[in-house]
Amino acid sequence: MPIYLGILGFTIVVDYFAGIYLERFEGATKKWFLALSLLANVGVLAIFKYYGFLTDNLTGVGHLFGMEFNFPALKILLPIGLSFHTFQAMSYTIEVYRGHQKAERNFGIYSLYVMFYPQLVAGPIERPQNLIHQFYEKHSWDTDRVKLGLLQMAQGLFKKVVIADRLALLVDRVYGDLGSQSGGSLILAAVFYSFQIYCDFSGYSDIAIGAARVMGFNLMENFNAPYSAKSIPEFWRRWHISLSTWFKDYVYFSLGGNRVSVPRWYLNIMIVFVLSGIWHGASWNFVIWGALHGGFQLLGLTINRMFPSLAADAQSGISLWMYRLWTFSLVTLAWVFFRLPHFSDIRLFFRGLSEPLGIGTLGLKPAEIGFSVALVIGLLIYDVRGKLRSKDFVWLMPLFIACIYFFGVFSLKQFIYFQF
Repeated sequence: MPIYLGILGFTIVVDYFAGIYLERFEGATKKWFLALSLLANVGVLAIFKYYGFLTDNLTGVGHLFGMEFNFPALKILLPIGLSFHTFQAMSYTIEVYRGHQKAERNFGIYSLYVMFYPQLVAGPIERPQNLIHQFYEKHSWDTDRVKLGLLQMAQGLFKKVVIADRLALLVDRVYGDLGSQSGGSLILAAVFYSFQIYCDFSGYSDIAIGAARVMGFNLMENFNAPYSAKSIPEFWRRWHISLSTWFKDYVYFSLGGNRVSVPRWYLNIMIVFVLSGIWHGASWNFVIWGALHGGFQLLGLTINRMFPSLAADAQSGISLWMYRLWTFSLVTLAWVFFRLPHFSDIRLFFRGLSEPLGIGTLGLKPAEIGFSVALVIGLLIYDVRGKLRSKDFVWLMPLFIACIYFFGVFSLKQFIYFQF
């Protein structure tokens, strides 16, 4: 709808002029222009993404105290990729404010920075220092670069339609009928969802990065074998890297990071992860998901402070794989809250874990489940051994395409992170 383009245009105009004035002024005036830019972006995000959540919760709190609130209902849709667009736009004004980026005078170039189509909908969230200068560079044809870009796009599509959407067949069946599932079915679905969301999201990132590479642009890598991490902090250094570094640079460090007292340090970590949960969606299950990861971080920090020798034990051998398995288990536990939006469903899931561990009727043939497990194992081996980024592996592209054609699940499922 035209009104949504107008809203996008509004934030682009505000941030464009804010960047110019941020460079022109100093002191309190400079801070006011930064505040204006951030308020415009966060305000648009709050109205479209969080207005209903806030008013519903305020109404519920009012009922507890015998008060009635009549908030107007807004019949609006959440624009696709609004959270990504907002954070990329805020990166620009913050970097200009800090003096790390020159204000962009070319309105078209700035607009292209916040609306660069490969990564507009679901990232990576790019910093202006990495992307804006590339719009001024001449991009000549490079056959090897094009081949690598197409290879990465094929790899991303393979992750999406061959692995993620195939795993979704079982995940959707189990999560759609939690009350009749065995404990084993629930555990299998939880594990499958961990790999579904990874392949779904990293698949989109691969397609976006590959498409940009074909045109001669370099975007940052967004994933680096996250399920090979041996701790929760390492997981977040490997998962959705553009978002985790955004929160680290602009929120965590601004709060003082670890350069404060231990209680304040712990509070800073919890604030960052709760905000990360809220960024993902206007629902309490996302808040809990973020808080769980914050709690995992604090638990790990506390144990390492009490037993410093434990970290050294996780470098090799059986201990390394035990730490990896433990980290994956915690991440998978948190994904349950991410996947289930209603507390009633969450209760059903954990109540079902007390049921027998056998695999119940899943509506899938054992061969189909076995094939899905084989895909997951192959993905883990691929991640641990390192990604294929050399032109020597371009021959894999026909193999990816053949697998997509013969084994892809084409059910018109959108990418999971499009909803954020």
